[in-house]
Amino acid sequence: MPRIHPTAVVDPGAKIADDVEIGALAVVGPHVVLQAGVELRPHCHVRGHTSVGERTRIFPFAVVGEEPQDRGFDPETQTELRIGADNVIREHVSIHVGTPGGHASTTIGDDNLFMNGSHVGHDSSIGDHVIVASNVALGGHCEIQDFAVIGGLCGVHQFTRVGESVMVAGLAGVAQDAPPFSLVAGERTTIRGINAVGIRRRGFSLEVRREIKRAYHIVFHSKLRLEVALDRIREEGLASDEVARLVRFLETSERGFSRL
Repeated sequence: MPRIHPTAVVDPGAKIADDVEIGALAVVGPHVVLQAGVELRPHCHVRGHTSVGERTRIFPFAVVGEEPQDRGFDPETQTELRIGADNVIREHVSIHVGTPGGHASTTIGDDNLFMNGSHVGHDSSIGDHVIVASNVALGGHCEIQDFAVIGGLCGVHQFTRVGESVMVAGLAGVAQDAPPFSLVAGERTTIRGINAVGIRRRGFSLEVRREIKRAYHIVFHSKLRLEVALDRIREEGLASDEVARLVRFLETSERGFSRL
Protein backbone atom coordinates (compact mmCIF):
# COMPACT_ATOMS: atom_id res chain seq x y z
CA MET A 1 0.00 0.00 0.00
CA PRO A 2 1.21 3.55 -0.70
CA ARG A 3 2.18 5.56 2.35
CA ILE A 4 -0.02 8.66 2.17
CA HIS A 5 -0.05 11.20 4.98
CA PRO A 6 -3.58 11.82 6.25
CA THR A 7 -3.35 15.53 5.42
CA ALA A 8 -2.34 14.95 1.79
CA VAL A 9 -5.00 15.66 -0.87
CA VAL A 10 -4.90 12.81 -3.38
CA ASP A 11 -7.60 12.53 -6.02
CA PRO A 12 -9.04 8.99 -6.24
CA GLY A 13 -8.47 9.06 -10.01
CA ALA A 14 -4.68 9.21 -9.62
CA LYS A 15 -2.75 6.02 -10.40
CA ILE A 16 -0.28 5.34 -7.63
CA ALA A 17 2.16 2.44 -7.31
CA ASP A 18 2.13 0.40 -4.12
CA ASP A 19 5.38 1.76 -2.68
CA VAL A 20 4.85 5.47 -3.35
CA GLU A 21 5.26 7.85 -0.41
CA ILE A 22 3.23 11.08 -0.26
CA GLY A 23 4.00 13.59 2.47
CA ALA A 24 1.88 15.96 4.51
CA LEU A 25 -0.26 18.51 2.65
CA ALA A 26 0.93 17.35 -0.77
CA VAL A 27 -1.61 17.64 -3.60
CA VAL A 28 -2.02 15.02 -6.36
CA GLY A 29 -4.47 15.58 -9.19
CA PRO A 30 -6.86 13.13 -10.88
CA HIS A 31 -4.78 12.42 -14.01
CA VAL A 32 -1.43 11.93 -12.29
CA VAL A 33 0.53 8.65 -12.57
CA LEU A 34 3.13 7.97 -9.87
CA GLN A 35 5.32 5.00 -10.67
CA ALA A 36 7.18 2.69 -8.29
CA GLY A 37 9.36 4.30 -5.67
CA VAL A 38 8.22 7.89 -6.23
CA GLU A 39 8.48 10.12 -3.18
CA LEU A 40 6.50 13.33 -2.83
CA ARG A 41 7.74 15.44 0.06
CA PRO A 42 5.34 17.62 2.12
CA HIS A 43 3.59 20.53 0.38
CA CYS A 44 4.53 19.58 -3.19
CA HIS A 45 1.90 19.94 -5.91
CA VAL A 46 1.51 17.48 -8.83
CA ARG A 47 -1.36 17.99 -11.26
CA GLY A 48 -2.30 17.78 -14.93
CA HIS A 49 -1.79 14.78 -17.19
CA THR A 50 1.53 14.08 -15.52
CA SER A 51 3.48 10.84 -15.33
CA VAL A 52 6.30 10.65 -12.79
CA GLY A 53 8.87 7.90 -13.35
CA GLU A 54 10.29 5.41 -10.90
CA ARG A 55 12.22 6.61 -7.86
CA THR A 56 11.82 10.27 -8.73
CA ARG A 57 11.74 12.54 -5.66
CA ILE A 58 9.85 15.83 -5.58
CA PHE A 59 10.61 18.23 -2.73
CA PRO A 60 8.46 20.74 -0.80
CA PHE A 61 6.66 23.51 -2.67
CA ALA A 62 7.59 22.22 -6.13
CA VAL A 63 4.77 22.72 -8.66
CA VAL A 64 4.75 20.00 -11.30
CA GLY A 65 2.27 19.58 -14.15
CA GLU A 66 0.35 22.83 -13.77
CA GLU A 67 -0.97 24.89 -16.68
CA PRO A 68 1.71 26.54 -18.82
CA GLN A 69 2.43 30.25 -18.57
CA ASP A 70 0.86 30.85 -21.96
CA ARG A 71 -1.94 33.43 -22.14
CA GLY A 72 -3.59 31.58 -25.01
CA PHE A 73 -3.74 28.22 -23.23
CA ASP A 74 -7.20 26.67 -22.84
CA PRO A 75 -7.43 24.88 -19.47
CA GLU A 76 -9.76 22.33 -21.06
CA THR A 77 -7.00 21.22 -23.44
CA GLN A 78 -5.37 17.88 -22.67
CA THR A 79 -1.61 18.22 -22.83
CA GLU A 80 0.96 16.37 -20.76
CA LEU A 81 4.14 16.27 -18.76
CA ARG A 82 6.26 13.11 -18.84
CA ILE A 83 9.02 12.72 -16.24
CA GLY A 84 11.41 9.77 -16.36
CA ALA A 85 13.11 7.78 -13.60
CA ASP A 86 15.51 8.81 -10.84
CA ASN A 87 15.00 12.54 -11.10
CA VAL A 88 15.44 14.93 -8.18
CA ILE A 89 13.15 17.98 -8.27
CA ARG A 90 14.03 20.32 -5.44
CA GLU A 91 12.16 23.04 -3.55
CA HIS A 92 10.09 25.60 -5.48
CA VAL A 93 10.84 24.10 -8.90
CA SER A 94 8.10 24.59 -11.50
CA ILE A 95 7.63 22.31 -14.52
CA HIS A 96 4.55 22.77 -16.70
CA VAL A 97 2.61 20.68 -19.19
CA GLY A 98 2.90 21.32 -22.93
CA THR A 99 0.68 23.35 -25.23
CA PRO A 100 -1.27 22.39 -28.37
CA GLY A 101 0.79 24.87 -30.37
CA GLY A 102 3.99 23.11 -29.32
CA HIS A 103 4.55 19.39 -28.91
CA ALA A 104 1.55 19.10 -26.53
CA SER A 105 4.08 17.60 -24.13
CA THR A 106 6.91 18.63 -21.84
CA THR A 107 9.38 15.76 -21.44
CA ILE A 108 12.02 15.05 -18.81
CA GLY A 109 14.42 12.11 -19.18
CA ASP A 110 16.18 10.12 -16.46
CA ASP A 111 18.58 10.97 -13.64
CA ASN A 112 18.30 14.75 -13.80
CA LEU A 113 18.74 17.25 -10.97
CA PHE A 114 16.61 20.41 -10.85
CA MET A 115 17.88 22.60 -8.04
CA ASN A 116 15.71 24.93 -5.98
CA GLY A 117 13.74 27.64 -7.74
CA SER A 118 14.45 26.50 -11.30
CA HIS A 119 11.77 26.61 -13.99
CA VAL A 120 11.16 24.41 -17.04
CA GLY A 121 8.87 26.08 -19.56
CA HIS A 122 6.13 24.33 -21.52
CA ASP A 123 7.00 22.01 -24.42
CA SER A 124 10.63 21.79 -23.36
CA SER A 125 12.62 18.60 -23.75
CA ILE A 126 15.26 17.63 -21.18
CA GLY A 127 17.51 14.64 -21.83
CA ASP A 128 19.28 12.42 -19.28
CA HIS A 129 21.87 13.24 -16.60
CA VAL A 130 21.24 17.00 -16.85
CA ILE A 131 21.91 19.42 -13.98
CA VAL A 132 19.80 22.59 -13.84
CA ALA A 133 21.15 24.77 -11.04
CA SER A 134 19.28 27.10 -8.71
CA ASN A 135 17.00 29.78 -10.17
CA VAL A 136 17.60 28.85 -13.80
CA ALA A 137 14.77 29.80 -16.16
CA LEU A 138 14.29 27.61 -19.23
CA GLY A 139 11.91 29.21 -21.71
CA GLY A 140 9.25 27.25 -23.54
CA HIS A 141 10.25 24.83 -26.30
CA CYS A 142 13.86 24.56 -25.09
CA GLU A 143 15.89 21.43 -25.76
CA ILE A 144 18.54 20.48 -23.21
CA GLN A 145 20.55 17.46 -24.31
CA ASP A 146 22.20 14.73 -22.22
CA PHE A 147 24.83 15.60 -19.59
CA ALA A 148 24.40 19.37 -19.97
CA VAL A 149 24.97 21.55 -16.90
CA ILE A 150 23.15 24.89 -16.64
CA GLY A 151 24.79 27.15 -14.05
CA GLY A 152 22.89 29.11 -11.43
CA LEU A 153 20.70 32.10 -12.38
CA CYS A 154 20.97 31.43 -16.12
CA GLY A 155 18.24 32.32 -18.58
CA VAL A 156 17.69 30.14 -21.67
CA HIS A 157 15.64 31.72 -24.45
CA GLN A 158 12.63 29.84 -25.79
CA PHE A 159 13.27 27.55 -28.79
CA THR A 160 16.97 27.40 -27.90
CA ARG A 161 19.00 24.18 -27.78
CA VAL A 162 21.79 23.37 -25.33
CA GLY A 163 23.85 20.50 -26.71
CA GLU A 164 25.11 17.41 -24.93
CA SER A 165 27.83 17.89 -22.32
CA VAL A 166 27.63 21.68 -22.53
CA MET A 167 28.64 23.63 -19.44
CA VAL A 168 26.76 26.93 -19.20
CA ALA A 169 28.46 29.27 -16.73
CA GLY A 170 26.38 30.91 -14.02
CA LEU A 171 24.48 34.13 -14.81
CA ALA A 172 24.67 33.43 -18.55
CA GLY A 173 22.01 34.39 -21.08
CA VAL A 174 21.60 31.68 -23.71
CA ALA A 175 19.90 33.27 -26.71
CA GLN A 176 21.38 31.00 -29.41
CA ASP A 177 22.12 27.28 -29.53
CA ALA A 178 25.08 26.14 -27.42
CA PRO A 179 27.04 23.55 -29.44
CA PRO A 180 27.72 20.13 -27.88
CA PHE A 181 30.80 19.70 -25.67
CA SER A 182 31.33 23.45 -25.29
CA LEU A 183 31.81 25.79 -22.36
CA VAL A 184 29.71 28.92 -22.85
CA ALA A 185 29.43 32.07 -20.74
CA GLY A 186 28.37 35.68 -20.84
CA GLU A 187 25.33 37.94 -20.93
CA ARG A 188 24.87 36.76 -24.52
CA THR A 189 26.79 33.52 -24.45
CA THR A 190 29.97 33.02 -26.39
CA ILE A 191 32.11 29.91 -26.54
CA ARG A 192 34.95 29.99 -24.03
CA GLY A 193 36.39 26.57 -24.87
CA ILE A 194 35.60 22.87 -24.76
CA ASN A 195 34.03 21.32 -21.67
CA ALA A 196 37.12 19.16 -21.19
CA VAL A 197 36.20 18.09 -17.66
CA GLY A 198 32.69 17.06 -18.70
CA ILE A 199 33.70 14.93 -21.65
CA ARG A 200 36.51 13.28 -19.69
CA ARG A 201 34.06 12.38 -16.92
CA ARG A 202 31.82 10.77 -19.53
CA GLY A 203 34.67 8.39 -20.30
CA PHE A 204 35.39 9.56 -23.84
CA SER A 205 38.65 8.10 -25.14
CA LEU A 206 41.68 10.28 -25.73
CA GLU A 207 41.21 9.85 -29.49
CA VAL A 208 37.59 11.04 -29.34
CA ARG A 209 38.58 14.04 -27.21
CA ARG A 210 41.26 14.92 -29.76
CA GLU A 211 38.73 14.67 -32.60
CA ILE A 212 36.31 16.97 -30.79
CA LYS A 213 39.10 19.49 -30.17
CA ARG A 214 40.16 19.38 -33.83
CA ALA A 215 36.58 19.78 -35.05
CA TYR A 216 36.14 22.81 -32.80
CA HIS A 217 39.34 24.34 -34.14
CA ILE A 218 38.12 23.93 -37.71
CA VAL A 219 34.66 25.39 -37.04
CA PHE A 220 35.50 28.21 -34.64
CA HIS A 221 39.13 29.18 -35.27
CA SER A 222 39.71 28.66 -38.99
CA LYS A 223 37.47 31.57 -40.12
CA LEU A 224 35.95 29.27 -42.73
CA ARG A 225 32.28 29.52 -43.60
CA LEU A 226 30.29 26.87 -41.76
CA GLU A 227 29.59 24.74 -44.84
CA VAL A 228 33.26 24.75 -45.79
CA ALA A 229 34.34 24.00 -42.23
CA LEU A 230 32.00 21.00 -41.99
CA ASP A 231 33.31 19.70 -45.32
CA ARG A 232 36.85 20.06 -43.94
CA ILE A 233 35.89 17.95 -40.91
CA ARG A 234 34.70 15.18 -43.23
CA GLU A 235 37.76 15.45 -45.45
CA GLU A 236 40.04 15.03 -42.44
CA GLY A 237 38.24 11.83 -41.48
CA LEU A 238 36.96 13.01 -38.11
CA ALA A 239 34.38 10.28 -38.06
CA SER A 240 33.63 9.51 -34.41
CA ASP A 241 29.98 9.38 -33.37
CA GLU A 242 30.58 12.37 -31.13
CA VAL A 243 31.88 14.56 -33.94
CA ALA A 244 29.03 13.37 -36.16
CA ARG A 245 26.55 14.54 -33.50
CA LEU A 246 28.33 17.90 -33.28
CA VAL A 247 28.14 18.34 -37.05
CA ARG A 248 24.46 17.40 -37.14
CA PHE A 249 23.71 19.87 -34.32
CA LEU A 250 25.38 22.72 -36.19
CA GLU A 251 23.72 21.83 -39.49
CA THR A 252 20.25 21.82 -37.95
CA SER A 253 20.53 25.01 -35.89
CA GLU A 254 17.61 27.35 -36.60
CA ARG A 255 18.52 30.16 -34.18
CA GLY A 256 22.22 30.20 -34.96
CA PHE A 257 24.74 29.14 -32.36
CA SER A 258 27.19 30.64 -29.91
CA ARG A 259 30.63 31.49 -31.28
CA LEU A 260 33.94 32.68 -29.90
